[in-house]
Amino acid sequence: MTTSAMTDKLDSTETFGQPAFDRLLEKRIDPTWLTAKRKQAWEVFQSIDWPNPRDENWMRSELRGLRLSKFAPNIDESVEIPEGTPVRLLEGVDVSASLRSVNGVVVSESLDEGLAAQGVVVGSLSRCARDHSALVERYLHSLICPKSDRFAALQAAMWSDGYFVYVPRNVRVEKPIHLHAAMADGQVDLSHTLIVLESGAEATVLFESSSPDVTAKGLHCGGVELIQHGNSHLRYVNLQDWGKGCWHFAHQRASVGRDSQLQWTVAAMGAKFAQVDQRVELVEPGARSQVNGVMFTQDRQHLVYNTLQHHKAPHCTSDFLYKSVLQDRSRTVWRGMIKVSEGAQKTDGYQRNDNLMLSDAARADSIPGLEINADDVRCTHGSTSGRVDEELIFYAQSRGFTRSEAIRMIVTGFFQQIFDRITIQTVREALGAAIARQVRQYE
Repeated sequence: MTTSAMTDKLDSTETFGQPAFDRLLEKRIDPTWLTAKRKQAWEVFQSIDWPNPRDENWMRSELRGLRLSKFAPNIDESVEIPEGTPVRLLEGVDVSASLRSVNGVVVSESLDEGLAAQGVVVGSLSRCARDHSALVERYLHSLICPKSDRFAALQAAMWSDGYFVYVPRNVRVEKPIHLHAAMADGQVDLSHTLIVLESGAEATVLFESSSPDVTAKGLHCGGVELIQHGNSHLRYVNLQDWGKGCWHFAHQRASVGRDSQLQWTVAAMGAKFAQVDQRVELVEPGARSQVNGVMFTQDRQHLVYNTLQHHKAPHCTSDFLYKSVLQDRSRTVWRGMIKVSEGAQKTDGYQRNDNLMLSDAARADSIPGLEINADDVRCTHGSTSGRVDEELIFYAQSRGFTRSEAIRMIVTGFFQQIFDRITIQTVREALGAAIARQVRQYE
C-alpha cells in the first residue's frame, strides 16, 4: 500500500477531526495543564502523517481494512456495561483494588481502606488528574512521546479516561490490583494506564481487556506507562483478548530505576490486527527486567510486536522471552532490539522468540537485533520457528488421546517455560485455560 493510499483511507473521516476534538475539550473538566497537553498533542497529530508502510516498524503491517470513519471517540461518556464480557484474571483471586472501564471510561472503582490510609491511589485517570493534579502532571506522558507516530499523538490528545495506580515509598501492596477494560461491539477505547511505584514500593497489577463477543468489532488506541523508582518491585500482567474484529494499537513503556525489578507478562490472543510498540528502559544501575510474552493466533489474525530493551545504565539485566502459536492463516511479527547505550558497561541482555505453527498457511516473522555501544557486555538473542511434530501427535494418539487433545498438550508444553516464570498461580491457570480454549478441533 502506498503512503497516500493509506492516508486517504485513514483520513476519510470527521469522527476524529477538529470538531470532535473541540467537543471533547468542551465536555471534559480537565485542569489547565492537561488541556494544554491535549492541545499540544493535537497539533502534533495534525502536523504529521500516518505511518509510512516503508518504515521498518510498519512494513510488515496490514492496514488496508482500517476505516476510521466506522468509529467515533466516546465523548459523551454515556456507557453501559456490555453483557457477557469475560473477566478471566479475577477467578480465584482476592484483590486489594479494582477498576473497571467500558469503552475507555472508568465506571467502577474500589480500594482497600487500609491501603488508602497509607497513601496508595488507585482510580480513574481523569478523576486523579483533578484530585492528584501535581502527581499526575509529573508522570503523564513522561515516557510516551506524542511524536512517536500519529496513533500516539491521537491517543495523547483524545484519551477518554484510564487507570492511575500510585504506590508511595516503602509501601507493599500484598494483594493484586485488578484493572479491566471492556469494549462494546463497534465502539472505541482510547484509555491510558499510568502506574508509579516510589522507592521501596511493591505491587502486582493484573490488567485485562475483552469484548462481549469473540466476533466483536472495535478500535483501541491506548498507552501504558510503568514508572519504577529505586528498589521497587512490580509484577504487571497484561491480557489482551479483544474481539476478533477489533483494531488494537498501543504504545507501552516502562522505566526501571536503581536496583528495581520488573516482571512484565503479556498475553495476546484477541484483535483482528494489533500493532504494539513495547519498550523497557533500564535507567539506573542494578535495574532488572523480565518480559514474558504469549501470543496465540487463529483465522486471519495479524499481530505485530516491536520491542526494545534499552540499557541506559551499567550493571543492568534484561531477560526477554516471547512465544507464539499460530493456526489457520494467522500471522505474527516480532521485531526485537537490545540497545546498550555508551557507558552501560556490565550489561547482561537476553532475548528470544520461539514460534510454533499448527497450520501450513500460518506465518511468523521473527527479527531479533542488537545495537551495542559499550565494550564490556553480554548480549545474546535467538529465534526458532517450526511446525507441530507429527510424531509427537502420533505417540499421544497411540496412548489413547484424540488428535485435538494431543495438540493441546503440545501447545501447553510449548508455553510451559513462560508459565513457569509467572509467580502467580491463578494467572498461570487462567492463561493456560484461555489458550486451551483457542486450539482448533483437529479430529
